[in-house]
Amino acid sequence: MNTRVKRLALPLGGALAATSMIGATMVASAEASTAPAKKVVSLASSSSAQKVADYWTSNRGANFKAAAQYTANSQVAGKVKLGGGDAKADGKAGSVPPIGLEKVTPTKVKNVNLPKTIGKVFFTVGDKEYWCSGSSVQAKYRNLVATAGHCVFDEGLQNGALDNWVFVPGYYQGKAPWGIYVGKAAYTHYDLAVYEDYDSDYAFVTVYNGIAYAGEKAVSKDAYDKWQGYKYAKDVEITAAEYKKCFDENGGETFDCWAKTTGSEVVVPWTTEGADTATKEVTKEEFDKAASVPMNQNYHQAKELTRTDIVDEATYKAYTGPGYKKIVDGAFTITHYYVAYKVKKSSSTKYYKTVFIIELYKDAGRLGDNVGGQGFTWNQKVGQPVYIFGYPAAPHPDGDKPFTGVTPKWCYGKTFAAKPAAKFKAEAQIGLKCSMTAGSSGAPWILKYSSTKRLGYINGVSSLIGDADGNGRIDFSTSPYFDSETYAIYKSAANLWSGKIVTADGDLVTKA
Repeated sequence: MNTRVKRLALPLGGALAATSMIGATMVASAEASTAPAKKVVSLASSSSAQKVADYWTSNRGANFKAAAQYTANSQVAGKVKLGGGDAKADGKAGSVPPIGLEKVTPTKVKNVNLPKTIGKVFFTVGDKEYWCSGSSVQAKYRNLVATAGHCVFDEGLQNGALDNWVFVPGYYQGKAPWGIYVGKAAYTHYDLAVYEDYDSDYAFVTVYNGIAYAGEKAVSKDAYDKWQGYKYAKDVEITAAEYKKCFDENGGETFDCWAKTTGSEVVVPWTTEGADTATKEVTKEEFDKAASVPMNQNYHQAKELTRTDIVDEATYKAYTGPGYKKIVDGAFTITHYYVAYKVKKSSSTKYYKTVFIIELYKDAGRLGDNVGGQGFTWNQKVGQPVYIFGYPAAPHPDGDKPFTGVTPKWCYGKTFAAKPAAKFKAEAQIGLKCSMTAGSSGAPWILKYSSTKRLGYINGVSSLIGDADGNGRIDFSTSPYFDSETYAIYKSAANLWSGKIVTADGDLVTKA
């Protein structure tokens, strides 16, 4: 299994760190002061995207339901001291507004309304299906997802990216209310992709237009064979006239149509006119009863069929049929007895045809048009309040399992500089007190969230989790600090077009 699956819990050296609770003010968008070495990988061409979509849509979404949170059940034990890392700005603060909004005013409400932008990121490692959390984020072509870098990249794989990568906003129990979005290309910092430096544990993924279920259609065998999407065949009963038409249309061959004749017989008195004679093997007792017609009006001995076979001892002992077993002068014999009787036979013919069904898709449109997109911000002061929205599922180290991963959960609080975690090369992450367990990787950290508009500014993504006080309970999450380099990588991805993967006839694109 991919080793990255085991890297979601901080080691004993990881910790929280408190900082001053100083608010930060959003400022106008600023250009990045540096141009970091970004890592870009292709996730799926338009032709291979079809195969990715098929993987998740076939079998009525069974692979979605089989997916597990992306982590091993690593347990963190022992009390961890608090300390501060190096999370700080490398230039001027900046922001990009959410889709459709120039400004978001934070709101405080008793019940937090979940953002439409969040969802699950699905992918495979070998033959296993996993999920992380993620969110739609503002982009020129409204086609961008923000998540954790380790939910996309792994240098141990052939092209450095996880397979069959899709984003499903609002995913719930196998349903994709706003469509399934196949990843096209992923962007992260070179340090994360190559050196597994979790200070850059973020990724921005361009996705194709979504695909959505659009019903089923019966088609010809030729069209069925050419169909690239989900399909199945079933046998249905047809009328005799429909069978004849099918037979004639195929030049005297049945091909996909056939007739099936079934018969039945009823035992009748021996004297019934027009009845057919039938025979069957019976026990010696039943044969003897049939010797007298008054005793049994229907069955008569068929002495001409009676025979005695001499067999070996093994066959004799193994035989359990109606024949009469007897040892005669040391020979093992089995005598078979038969009776004759009269029956009335009847038959019926039913006609069938194989119907070939294809599942149609429709273009669900762009991600941002359907669910919106959070804004993006960088170089913000540590200590501001944020929300985290994710899909935790794994149990706590003490075995308690409060989350199912079926519905999203949230945490709220003020960020602080997290203590360095050497195992993950993390020296400049921010932390938040949060009980979310594994499955929440990639969850957006949203600054200045408006519960009425369900929008704010992504200021981080969940990277690591840990147990600060050693009581067997996950109690904090961390995120890379979003600085000017993060913005530069985000901007590279946010200006790229993706396109659609569904044709006008409801098929998936099959040509690159």
